[in-house]
Amino acid sequence: MFFGWWTVLVTGIISGFGHGFYTFGISVFFKDLAAELGLNRAVTSLATGIGRLEGGITSPLTGWLSDKYGPKWVIFTGICLSGSGMILMNFINGLWQYLVVWGVFIGVGLNIGLTVAVDKALNDWFILRRGLAQGSKFALIGVGSIIVVPAVTLLATGFGWRITCLIWGCVMLACSPLSLLFVKQKRPEFYGLLPDGNKKAFINSEESDPLRQDSFILSYDNEEIEFSFKQAFKTRAYWLLAVAFGIQMLILGGISVHIVPFLTDIGISKTTAGAMLSMLVFFSIPSRFFGGVLADRLNKQNLPRAIGISMMIMAFGIGLFLVYQNLFSVFVFLILMGLCGGLYTPILTVALGRYYGRNSFGSIFGVLRALQAPLAFAAPAYSGWVYDTTGSYVTAFNQFAILLVVSSICLLSIRPPMPKGIDQ
Repeated sequence: MFFGWWTVLVTGIISGFGHGFYTFGISVFFKDLAAELGLNRAVTSLATGIGRLEGGITSPLTGWLSDKYGPKWVIFTGICLSGSGMILMNFINGLWQYLVVWGVFIGVGLNIGLTVAVDKALNDWFILRRGLAQGSKFALIGVGSIIVVPAVTLLATGFGWRITCLIWGCVMLACSPLSLLFVKQKRPEFYGLLPDGNKKAFINSEESDPLRQDSFILSYDNEEIEFSFKQAFKTRAYWLLAVAFGIQMLILGGISVHIVPFLTDIGISKTTAGAMLSMLVFFSIPSRFFGGVLADRLNKQNLPRAIGISMMIMAFGIGLFLVYQNLFSVFVFLILMGLCGGLYTPILTVALGRYYGRNSFGSIFGVLRALQAPLAFAAPAYSGWVYDTTGSYVTAFNQFAILLVVSSICLLSIRPPMPKGIDQ
């Protein structure tokens, strides 16, 4: 089997365990943690926001290190840092300790090890099958999250949130050596291989050497153009993608942490709420995979349009709940959030690779994450503040639906970037 597929398998599983715990696991023991530390929901949500903000701040550095030195040791370091932070959660006793451990240690560790660096590795090893690789990785993250939610629910119910964090930290540390075995530092060409596991050369011109760092290198029948970071940063498409990505992170961050509290507030038991959260993640799995497969079959022009349509459907799901506010509309809301939220990320990652190439992908994606970091930071705390002041999440959900429509309009207006001097 082509080595790149081993990278997909291992990074997907580890990412599922790490991000599943951080994104969805905390929702299971959110109320218990807040009660024991004497915090309201806004403050309890703040740690997750800090993690996302710190992750955004470090993403440009993570991307640059991955571009220059390779992603292997970046991934390993991040996994170890996040696992150590989860173990330290067992020993916290106050607000500042919670913010430092959950917000900085775990949040930054996951963002360093299991976001930009992993996407950089896959972007280097796949071109024609990049969507399938990314979709498979994100589907594996969904499978890992499916395992995480009931496991965390069981552990938190039986042993409490402290022991749950301790156990999960040990799981992450045990997984860290796998990243050293199944992630390579360099592109496949360095090891005598070709992207996607191809057996024949894919370069039409001797001047289009894929290992060169020159600007505007074209490969795979001129489908992909190599941009430097500075060139990508100046394109209109980059900033429209940044706006859309920021809004998406705002909404997913503002909702995901509060799903179980939201469901239990409307009279659903904690166990059932955990199962409904698992349902949301379950429906994201086929859409993550399908999103990647679809991305390989769409041209550059249609990639952002597919994302825009999915976000419009997500807005419809939120709107349906806001209008009817019954159990049926809650199920539709969660299912559409899972389906559309899962579709978004693999297509975005593929779009960045197809638009800007492989040479500077880590830096380009890292800065994009940094631009959305303030919104990701504010989202969980904002939803908690809305609840604390109004006794309901309805106001926040209204605003999220409107922002999804705005994001869709941005995405539908994107055109593939083309550097000066290169004709369409």
